[in-house]
Amino acid sequence: MTGVNKAILIGNLGKDPEIRYLEGGVSVASFPLVTSEYFLREGKKVEQVEWHNIVMWRKLAENAAKYLKKGRLIYIEGKLRTRSFEDKEGVKRYITEIVADSFNLLDKKIEGTTE
Repeated sequence: MTGVNKAILIGNLGKDPEIRYLEGGVSVASFPLVTSEYFLREGKKVEQVEWHNIVMWRKLAENAAKYLKKGRLIYIEGKLRTRSFEDKEGVKRYITEIVADSFNLLDKKIEGTTE
């Protein structure tokens, strides 16, 4: 039996997507997404905030750059990926990202968008 790697998030963009182009013209967009949930602690409502690193490739990246702006509420489906890299001091670091397969806008049209 094969495993399942599926992430579903609903949250707000922490900043506008940053798009860049790799060799061969392949586009990649990345941005932070914030989710929050609430629970009661000692009778008081407490917010638990979580930040997620989102990565989108090719046409999805182009659409993200075109339609997504800081603060927009979106639904994202994708998979978790952890990769390693070396920082400026040569220390191996790890980052976990959501590699998106699709997204849907959940909020109303924001002034200045073309949708």
